Amino acid sequence: MTRRSRKHATRGRRTSTQRRLRAAVAGLRGAVHFHAPLKEYTSFHIGGPADVLVEPADVEDVVRLVTQAHAQKLPIFVVGGTNLLIRDKGIRGVVVSLAKLRAIKEEPGSVLYAEGGVGMPTLIGYAIRRSLAGLEWAAGIPGTVAGCVVMNAGTRLGEMKDSVKAVRIVTPTGALLDCPAREIEFTYRRATLPPGIVVGVWLQLKPGVRSEIEKVLKNYLYYRRDTQPLTLPSAGCVFKNPPNDSAGRVVEAAGLKGAHVGDAQVSDKHANFIVNQGNATAKDVLALIKKVRAQVARKTGVKLELELKLVGQA
Repeated sequence: MTRRSRKHATRGRRTSTQRRLRAAVAGLRGAVHFHAPLKEYTSFHIGGPADVLVEPADVEDVVRLVTQAHAQKLPIFVVGGTNLLIRDKGIRGVVVSLAKLRAIKEEPGSVLYAEGGVGMPTLIGYAIRRSLAGLEWAAGIPGTVAGCVVMNAGTRLGEMKDSVKAVRIVTPTGALLDCPAREIEFTYRRATLPPGIVVGVWLQLKPGVRSEIEKVLKNYLYYRRDTQPLTLPSAGCVFKNPPNDSAGRVVEAAGLKGAHVGDAQVSDKHANFIVNQGNATAKDVLALIKKVRAQVARKTGVKLELELKLVGQA
């Protein structure tokens, strides 16, 4: 194949992809952005562009999008929350933000139903106003309800699995599926869910005394602010804790607090956080992760596993 024919074939593939992308988002009521930068959709403030970014107006819009994307054989990725690093060339296919899915309602028996795009701080505030306890462990977590379910988010006070009663999912073919918690396998920072997009979660909470709930929440927020770099963009904990140990302690013991590559830095407040000091790229973060793992293995013999989820093209 000549250079000219290769260029023609590449142009043809791009045209075909654009046609399929437009068919996938046709008729949606939510916002649609082509070639949209993704760094503002993650807590790290890092990430290349999406071929197309969609913010569905509601669950019906999600169903339509998934059905049309499936028909066009296009991949879908849901963005948002913490513990995510998007590589610098971004994500191909359809990227979905659930930011507009933010309804919450109270149901009998101290149950809250929250749509997938509800932020955890918003949900905690809603629960406190109704004197419902059970989400105090999530104080300071900036992620969405859907993201916290998918990664089984947790702190030293508890995990998402402690509260989940059921999860509503839009399957890859566009069907709605309500999955009870007993059918979900929750492990450390992971939930094994049926394929699809989490658009809602039922949470089983318990009646409490508002002042006592607020006291627990406030004390844990103070603890997190004192021990974690909450004022700088990050993706939360980068590494899984080794058995019977702390990843932060191991990284600090290897002398890596403050180590950096470009604007990516191992936090000098908590060594299991990498922070973005301004203009860090995914390439910077990955180089720093490689450096940390190598030095920790050399000095301590511990092989650190990533808790951070990597997506997109390098």
